[in-house]
Amino acid sequence: MDEGVIVRRSIIVFLVIVLGLVVILLSRRASETPEQRTVVVYVSEDQVFSEPILRDFERESGIKVKAVYDTEEAKSTGSMNRLIAEKDNPQADVYWANEPIRAEVLKQKGIAEAYRSGNAQGIPPVFKDPEGYWTGFSARARVLIVRRGIADPPTSILAFNDPRWKGKAVISNPLFGTTTSHVAALFVAWGDERARRFMEDMKENEVGISTSNGESADFVASGRYAFSLVDSDDAVNRMRQGEAVDMIHPDQQEGGSGCFIVPNAVVLIHGAPHPETARQLIDHLLSEETERKLALADCAQIPLHPGVPAPPELKAIADLKVLRVDYAEVARKMVEIQAYLKEWVGL
Repeated sequence: MDEGVIVRRSIIVFLVIVLGLVVILLSRRASETPEQRTVVVYVSEDQVFSEPILRDFERESGIKVKAVYDTEEAKSTGSMNRLIAEKDNPQADVYWANEPIRAEVLKQKGIAEAYRSGNAQGIPPVFKDPEGYWTGFSARARVLIVRRGIADPPTSILAFNDPRWKGKAVISNPLFGTTTSHVAALFVAWGDERARRFMEDMKENEVGISTSNGESADFVASGRYAFSLVDSDDAVNRMRQGEAVDMIHPDQQEGGSGCFIVPNAVVLIHGAPHPETARQLIDHLLSEETERKLALADCAQIPLHPGVPAPPELKAIADLKVLRVDYAEVARKMVEIQAYLKEWVGL
C-alpha cells in the first residue's frame, strides 16, 4: 500500500479517536447536574481581593462558585466557627483562610481533609501542613510602619521595650487578628518566660493599644505615634496613599529573630459535598497565576512560589529572614495564652 495512503489513514483514525473522546467528554459534562458543577467556599480573605480570583476560576472552569464571605466584625473567626458548627453536616467544600492558624484549628478538630495539590510543589515546606491538611499561599509580612523623618528608626520589634520610645509606639489589641497569631508565635519561638517579659515590658513602656492594625497604621500616619507593628498590606496601602510613613522588615540583622509571615491557607473540608470541584478550586488558588494577581492587587501579598515577583515595596520571600515557627504549635499556644492576653489588656 502506498505510504502516503497509510499516513492519511493513520491521521483519519487519530482524528476519529480524538473526536470520540471530545464527544464523550462533552456528553459527560452535559449529563452533570448544575449541583455537580458547583463549589461552595467559605472565605475570610477580604472580599474585594478574593472575589475577583473566584470569578476568574468560575469563568475559566465553568464551575459555579458559591462564596460565603466573613463580615468585618467576624473576620477570621466567623467562617471557622461556622465550619465547626457544621462538622456533622458539612455545607462548604473549601475554606480560604486569611491566615493558617484557624486552618490548623480545623485540622485539629477533624474538619479538614488532606489534599496535596500539584500546584503546591514550589511552596516552601514551612508554609504547608506536613500531612497536607492545609496549604499556604500569598502571604502578608508583619512589619514596622514608621513615621517618616524620625531619627534612627527602629529595626526590631524589641524597640517596643526601648525606653527611647516610651509612650511613642502603638500595637493592635493582641486578643484579635494577626496580632494574636504573632504574639502566640513569639511564645513558641522565644518560650513563655521571655515572651511574657516582652509583653510586660511593653506595658511598662506605655505602648498604646489600638483596635486594629489599620487603626495603628493611621495613628502612625497622623503622627500620633512614631511606629507600630502591622500587616504589610496596611503599611503598603498608607505608602501608596502618599502618607509620610516608611515600612521596615523587622529583625533582619544578624541574630535577629526574623519577620513573622502570615500566609493565606486553603483547606479541603472533610465530607465536602463537591470534592472534585473543591480540588479544582484549591489547585487554582495555589497556582502561580493566583499569587501573581494577589501581588499586583492592592492587598500587595508576597508570593510563596519562587520566581513570582513580589510587590515593589516588599522583599521576596527568599530574601527575607523569616521567624521560623510550627504553625500547629502556634495554634495550640494561641488557645493556651488567651487568659493571659485578656489579663494583659485589662479584661
